[in-house]
Amino acid sequence: MSKSISIFDTTLRDGTQGEGISLSADDKLKIARKLDDLGVHYIEGGNPGSNSKDIEFFKRVQELHLNAKITAFGSTRRKNSVAEHDDGLQRMIDAGVPAATLVGKSWDFHVHTALQTTLEENLAMIGDSISYLKRQGLEVIFDAEHFFDGYKNNPEYASAVLARAREAGADWLVMCDTNGGTLPHEIQEIVSGMGIQLPGAALGIHTHNDCELAVANTLSAIGAGVRQVQGTINGYGERCGNANLCSIIPTLQLKMGYYCIPGDSLPQLTNTARFISEVANVNMPVNQPYVGTAAFAHKGGIHVSAILRDSRTYEHIAPELVGNKQRVLVSELAGQSNVLSKAQEMGLSLDPSSEQARKVIDKIKDLEHQGYQFEGADASLELLLREATGEMNELFTFESFKMLVEKTAGRPVVSEAFVKLKVGGENLYTAAEGNGPVNALDNALRKALQTYFPQLKDMHLSDYKVRVLDEQDQTAAKVRVLIESKDYGDTWSTVGVSSNVIEASWEALVDSMRYALLGQISLDQGTQASSEPRGLVNH
Repeated sequence: MSKSISIFDTTLRDGTQGEGISLSADDKLKIARKLDDLGVHYIEGGNPGSNSKDIEFFKRVQELHLNAKITAFGSTRRKNSVAEHDDGLQRMIDAGVPAATLVGKSWDFHVHTALQTTLEENLAMIGDSISYLKRQGLEVIFDAEHFFDGYKNNPEYASAVLARAREAGADWLVMCDTNGGTLPHEIQEIVSGMGIQLPGAALGIHTHNDCELAVANTLSAIGAGVRQVQGTINGYGERCGNANLCSIIPTLQLKMGYYCIPGDSLPQLTNTARFISEVANVNMPVNQPYVGTAAFAHKGGIHVSAILRDSRTYEHIAPELVGNKQRVLVSELAGQSNVLSKAQEMGLSLDPSSEQARKVIDKIKDLEHQGYQFEGADASLELLLREATGEMNELFTFESFKMLVEKTAGRPVVSEAFVKLKVGGENLYTAAEGNGPVNALDNALRKALQTYFPQLKDMHLSDYKVRVLDEQDQTAAKVRVLIESKDYGDTWSTVGVSSNVIEASWEALVDSMRYALLGQISLDQGTQASSEPRGLVNH
């Protein structure tokens, strides 16, 4: 029995049917290149002719000369017609791809209700379409839509659909759990039965996640003999999504002994997942297995103490195998081990038995009780720890700020900020406008400091989030502001908390610039930084 699994990625087709996901042709090309670097075998690009973006993608993707096979998606010929005259099949051929994914009905209920034709005509549609595409030199992957529902309702007909597709020359017979309602034991039983009925057939699996079983169902199908897995990166897809390749690939390769992608590509998995989430403009769940930022994060003090001795105590694999990393979180649950681990990451000297260490832990817990959260604000945490260990060199001091927000009928809101700082013993007073209060504060603060610290021109705010902490207090509630900042090489996050959103934003803004200046010893050194690393980077 072969231990190789063919990975068929449908992020660019089925994944884009997920709510809130829309990819331009450029986006699709970027993702296709990333998937090819990862080492997937098939990349389903979309339905040629269905929209202008897919048409453009199929024209331009050939210029990339990818190793993966690009496939075009389409349906069987129309009922009571001829395959050679079917526009949809012709568009698949004209797309210039080496492979085609052809979807056909395998549930008798759908044949009667959706297609409104006979069971025999549906079999003819499948056979004619596959035969025609094969005569044009295409590899054909046949997706038997609603296969498992169809099999449970009429096993003879569902089996006949796969048999007809095989007779017509289909290279892969893919069983689809289109509604996502089948259970793993049912998948195992049905797939095993089809393996017996169609000995030697190249079988595949395509599952949806409506019962949160897409990954489990895929693994069950693999155990029953399928050798092609269809899914999407991060599980994107219609309704609850498709089978998540970011979970399936490492599970098969690291735990079940199958070969999916080159071993030296597996460490690219986390980067690929996060890259595609950025391009798709969809936040990844932090707790996503294998590739999420919390997949190897440790918060409880007892856990941290154990992983510092041996990471296997609370990690099922080494995170580096999939390109992720271990993270130690500092929060109100933090023990001494958490803080010491963080200090060690930053190269700070903190004696675990010292009064200093106890005070740092107490301060963190007190701040978190007030609403601060350092799990997503490593830069603010580093500043706090450096202050506690006496290794923080403050280059500017805040004096005061004022805000002016003016709204005139028929005109946009005007925001202006006035900031007073002390830098190197000199008092500075600057003003700046912005498209909102936070932007005005950022501009004023930057304007005051850039004369002394020109490197600040290379940094910018990349994300801004506000969360209400005490909703029952309504407009008097405390808010927590998280700000993400970037420069040419790094990304870092800072936090501020107050019952006033402007003050919370100011705290996070000031911390973002204090962090950007870590390593700067004094004003006299201009833009020269010390050899000391700036600190944690929250990628």
